[in-house]
Amino acid sequence: MRVYNFSAGPSMLPLEVLEEAQKEFLDFQGTGMSVTEISHRDKAFAPIVEEAESLMRELMNIPENYCVLFVQGGASQQFAAVPLNLMHTGKADYIVTGNFSKKAWQEGQIYGEARKVASSEDKNYTYIPDVDKIAFNDDSDYVHICSNNTIFGTRYVKFPETKKPLVCDMSSEILSREVDVTKFGVIYAGAQKNLAPAGVTIVIARKDLIENPLPICPTMLKWKTQADNGSLYNTPPCFSIYMANLVLRHLKKLGGIKEINKVNEYKAGLLYDFIDNSKLYTNGVEKKYRSIMNVPFVTGSKELDEKFVKEAKAAGLVSIKGHRLVGGMRASIYNAMPVEGVKALIEFMKKFEKENA
Repeated sequence: MRVYNFSAGPSMLPLEVLEEAQKEFLDFQGTGMSVTEISHRDKAFAPIVEEAESLMRELMNIPENYCVLFVQGGASQQFAAVPLNLMHTGKADYIVTGNFSKKAWQEGQIYGEARKVASSEDKNYTYIPDVDKIAFNDDSDYVHICSNNTIFGTRYVKFPETKKPLVCDMSSEILSREVDVTKFGVIYAGAQKNLAPAGVTIVIARKDLIENPLPICPTMLKWKTQADNGSLYNTPPCFSIYMANLVLRHLKKLGGIKEINKVNEYKAGLLYDFIDNSKLYTNGVEKKYRSIMNVPFVTGSKELDEKFVKEAKAAGLVSIKGHRLVGGMRASIYNAMPVEGVKALIEFMKKFEKENA
């Protein structure tokens, strides 16, 4: 029996996509092989990458002056790739709004003067700094942000207007809401939350920004290397790219990002509304900045939180334990989480509250 998986990642995938992959698993398009066995140099594999890129461009309205890359190493590897490709003067600005943007800033300090120009750490990352009041430095090579904070459950409702290229880690919300790609110099995202199994990372970069990586940049971290080779410089995470392609097809079939965003807003609205009207559960994020992808909540009792997680698992609501930095519970309700899953969680929360009031 399938459960509702509220994991922050790797997360659940659309059932239709899993069934399609299952159907093709032993024999991919008449090759007599699984896609996991096909060489990335085989003529059967190249169309997968090409279609995935085409669908990414269509769904996100990515202009031709941007490259779309499928790379390895997760978003965490991009924490180093960003400065190694862009930090030409040795200076960059970072807005720190959570654990991963903090890690990106710390990684940037290895390669130059990574300056923390704003942070929400003073209130345990429960809000996003006012981007209109941030003093960015004119001598920076780029400004780095994380658009949605998986652990703390916040997101940008407005992106900063910057003179320098805006670089954004969109790992936990890519393809969940419409964004204007032209407002960014670089967007990157680990795929294991909204797009595919762990293994592939998407990099969307303005082509003029990838031409001159730092001399010390390793070949495998040069975006230009991947762009010049169609993301096939070396053996890529083939199965993850294949699964991403199936998910992108599925998203297009649903009506694209605009339509899935409506569903995401509805799901999050149901859950937040219940929490806000509950006498047991609380969410500490400022309402304006609440994520529609990751919803943390607590009962106020560590023992009760542990009991909740245990009983939720027994009820088929799994991976709902909060991150160790926050505690409590966290419901990650990415694109693939059906409305029925959120409703099932709310019904369990009602029952648990009644039994433990």
